Amino acid sequence: MTGGSLGIRSGSYGSLDKQLQNNNNGVSPIQSARKPSKMLKEKERLFHWICKFAGRKKVGMLFLCLISAAVFVWVLYIGKGEDEQGVSVENISVNNSITISYLGSLQTHGPQSNNVTFSLALPPPPPAVFLGYTLPPGHPCNLFTLPPPPADKKRTGPRPCPVCYLPVEEAIALMPKVPSDSPVLKNLTYIYEENLSRETEFGGSDFGGYPTLKQRSDSYDIRESMSVHCGFVGGSKPGRNTGYDMDEVDLHDMEQCHGVVVASAIFGNFDEINQPTNISDYSKETVCFYMFIDEVTEAYLRSSGKLGSDRKVGIWRTVVVHNPPYTDGRRTGKIPKLLVHRMFPNARFSLWIDGKLELVVDPYQILERYYYHDK
Repeated sequence: MTGGSLGIRSGSYGSLDKQLQNNNNGVSPIQSARKPSKMLKEKERLFHWICKFAGRKKVGMLFLCLISAAVFVWVLYIGKGEDEQGVSVENISVNNSITISYLGSLQTHGPQSNNVTFSLALPPPPPAVFLGYTLPPGHPCNLFTLPPPPADKKRTGPRPCPVCYLPVEEAIALMPKVPSDSPVLKNLTYIYEENLSRETEFGGSDFGGYPTLKQRSDSYDIRESMSVHCGFVGGSKPGRNTGYDMDEVDLHDMEQCHGVVVASAIFGNFDEINQPTNISDYSKETVCFYMFIDEVTEAYLRSSGKLGSDRKVGIWRTVVVHNPPYTDGRRTGKIPKLLVHRMFPNARFSLWIDGKLELVVDPYQILERYYYHDK
């Protein structure tokens, strides 16, 4: 090689003059590398230490697990960042009680993004209804059979009517907690007439109104919503200035009946009041027994000492009817029989007993056997 060569200056060994002196002697300078730093030496030592112990089985598995965990965390972090750029989480409130998280991609067009509104409404749960029940197999009432008819066909007078009644405690326990299903008639209102029209096709009365023949015929066509003529069309409430009027204290007590009501009536002092028998203590405390009488019957009961200041005759709570709408006592007696639901607006069940009859079974047993058993 001719001429002078430019040598590479080392970091700390010699100077440029020394290198030029070596060149003058005809020796080519040697290109030397930069001396490794102290940090690089430490890394090399750590690498040699890792290589030394990596060959061991347990240590190698440990390093492998650490590396795998680091890669897994890195992948999750990268994936989460991508999802946050294109996915939105919507919280949807349903019926103010249920919150649903909705994940949906939002596509952007230009500088603005589309606002998506979701509306979700779940149908309300169906109301609980009483669908009846069946007694378990082997129950005595499932094996009950009616006796054969009497052999003497000429036999007159009342005949026994055997019925398998459940024990009172069992009948009470089976009382339905929810109302029965009413798939047909749901909304029933009564027609209130300020000015009654007495010139109609069919006629009527001041107590029940004056429906036309068409209105009367339509009332037999059961529909989901109906408006019909009914008793107590006048006045502010049944029993108050409507014909068939009752005292305020009686109306107040009747409104307090929220369970079972047993009703009967005697007008014109036609029958004697018969006391129910075989009534459980629970029924005496929870069942409302009401006897409707007129002023003639009230006078007889007071003169005979049967009616006290508590308005009761035995178990019956008497209610005196004033200003009856009809002169015929039998016709007036049909009012509590047919319109007991108007007179006891808060009662759930009602039983009617004719004045000449005697109730010999607990009301809960009758309801179980004839109303909600196998409904």
